[in-house]
Amino acid sequence: MKLNRTFFLLIALMLCCNTSMADNSKAPDAVGPVPSQAQVAWQQMETYAFIHFGLNTFNDMEWGYGDTQASTFNPTRLDCEQWAQTLVNAGMKGVILTCKHHDGFCLWPSRYTDYSVANSPWRDGNGDVVRELAEACKKYGLKMGVYLSPWDRHQASYGTQEYVTYYYNQLEELMSQYGDIFEVWFDGANGGDGWYGGANEKRQIDRSTYYNYPKAWGIVNRLQPDAIIFSDGGPGCRWVGNEKGFANATNWAFVRSKDVYPGYPQYEELQSGHADGDAWCASECDTSIRPGWFYHESEDDKVKSVEELTDLYYRSVGHNGTLLLNFPVDRNGLIHPTDSAIAVQWHERINRDLSNNLLAGAKFSASNTRNKSHGAEKMGDGKWDTYWASSDNVTSADIEIKTKKDVTLNCIMLQEYIPLGQRVKEFVIEYKTCCGKWVPVLVDEETTTIGYKRIVRFHEKTAREWRICILDARACPCINNVEGFFRL
Repeated sequence: MKLNRTFFLLIALMLCCNTSMADNSKAPDAVGPVPSQAQVAWQQMETYAFIHFGLNTFNDMEWGYGDTQASTFNPTRLDCEQWAQTLVNAGMKGVILTCKHHDGFCLWPSRYTDYSVANSPWRDGNGDVVRELAEACKKYGLKMGVYLSPWDRHQASYGTQEYVTYYYNQLEELMSQYGDIFEVWFDGANGGDGWYGGANEKRQIDRSTYYNYPKAWGIVNRLQPDAIIFSDGGPGCRWVGNEKGFANATNWAFVRSKDVYPGYPQYEELQSGHADGDAWCASECDTSIRPGWFYHESEDDKVKSVEELTDLYYRSVGHNGTLLLNFPVDRNGLIHPTDSAIAVQWHERINRDLSNNLLAGAKFSASNTRNKSHGAEKMGDGKWDTYWASSDNVTSADIEIKTKKDVTLNCIMLQEYIPLGQRVKEFVIEYKTCCGKWVPVLVDEETTTIGYKRIVRFHEKTAREWRICILDARACPCINNVEGFFRL
């Protein structure tokens, strides 16, 4: 009996080993939540533009009350091709237009209201800003997105079911008349004082239930199945919890979907996401190139500098988010030349910072490698769909990088293969001194999550050997890119 028991224990052990070997001979299993293909494509855009334009532009306001006459809207030189050219030159991949802000004025001739460009002197009432921008985007290779404010301070029916139907109807118009839409913006600002057809009163709604957002999202999914839906809790992407254009260094692409909704009051949480979230919902970092979202002549000398925008890029795209940069179109209907010039210089600065990968051609190795198909060299081959992975249950590992000669770095870019989920929880970057000792680089922020892209800036060091120590992960790490730079 003792012999038989020993025999069966050995057989069980062999089966376990064979099972483990079999698991490691294939690609890692995904660790949820994971992004859709559309969410991956959206994050790969990295930077895109916001355009705030409307009656507020002509009233020198940020939030219109809803009582301004439609005839106030009259740009004399509106040129959406100028917008598109500016954005392309600034490296933007798309643009989101405020088709209707909180004042309720529509930049397209909606058949559901007379409060639109159809009742303005612009283009003799025959204009359509949304269509002109859609055509310019198609011509210059930009993706088109729309912002349709749920709150409407003009409509008398706001706060009733009649308004919700009105809102759905306008959403259908925008989703069906202007070609492909890459993102739809649902703002969290909802309810408060307004004109409301002359009532001049405050109306409060339950932000979590009034609009029946799942029904609105269904309209988008039916008419624009690849569009990313933005709100505080997605479901496509989430607000980052501030309007300053940055995410926290620790930034999970997850939210607890049952907790977060448009107008979510604990918005500070969104700067880091929820480590225990059940839904993939990466952060979009929005900010304006000026202090205000709409154009104000008094802010012509207050445009963000190239240095400020550069820092925001590293704290948004470089913190596993995207950057949505707003351009307030002026009363002529143009992006101001100061804004344009600075945006282009900023794009050139980022290109200069990140164009010369000093780790190209380096030898990559790892303390643990899953199999030949997922070897360490995959991190340096420049291909998105190839990646290094460790064995199952190995959640800490070292990646060593040896260059042919000494290189001076002050920036390293890391990327996880996010179709399999976000995994890394903590890491350290080190360099080897001339004495053969591994020493951490000096970083001014925590090195925790990676996600789609993490760009770590540090005090410059010169070395021939570098090391990424992954200290902890949710599952075996899957890293598809590591690059190093010296930023001037």
